[in-house]
Amino acid sequence: MYGKRISTGIPGLDVMLRGGLIPGRTYLVKGAPGTGKTTLAMHFAMAGIANGENVLYVTLEEPAENLRADMAKMGFRINDSRFTLIDATPTSERYVLVEDFFESFAGSLEKMTNAIKEQIRERHYTRVVLDPVTMLKLTTPDEMEYRKAFLGFIKSMMRMRATVLMTSELQKTDIEEYLVSGVMELRMFDIQGTLYRGLKILKFRGSSFDCSMRPYEITDRGIVVYHDRVISLP
Repeated sequence: MYGKRISTGIPGLDVMLRGGLIPGRTYLVKGAPGTGKTTLAMHFAMAGIANGENVLYVTLEEPAENLRADMAKMGFRINDSRFTLIDATPTSERYVLVEDFFESFAGSLEKMTNAIKEQIRERHYTRVVLDPVTMLKLTTPDEMEYRKAFLGFIKSMMRMRATVLMTSELQKTDIEEYLVSGVMELRMFDIQGTLYRGLKILKFRGSSFDCSMRPYEITDRGIVVYHDRVISLP
């Protein structure tokens, strides 16, 4: 009914998206620290691996060594040959890797875009993760320059037919939300002393979607979304 879809790797979220994400577009996952944004991004990456795709994952905040250790505990296939993890954190010993393409923490989103395009040309990555894009925004002081670079990034990825998922810890993500094709928000609530987690789709161009707040859990095997339940706030 809605055309070809690709899985997020989380069955309950795929149901909320009416079958999954529309390929070749850019999506944003936002939420406070500890809500599971990186875990959701890894589900998306591993769904690509399971589908025989090449996946490029750029970590901009969590060192790759820590990310590998945490994700391996959940059973993710992080050592698969089709999965490329790039450590672009400012604490990386090589400061940012992959030969000469990722230089000086990709000091701008434009440099990062060119580096990713080069990688896609070399290996035809169909899924790309930027986790979190917040770091690139904070290193670009000029707002107009950032907006132009962000739009350029989205257009470049669309031309290369890559499906992109980026995360953000900023609650206010005006330009990102406006330009991307979809926005998912992860939230935490304290209801009468009990912590609840809720996932809400705020935007999904080109399709209808479930706009209810659905509960989710972070388990030892990753995220589970309960698409048939609703969080009722007092």
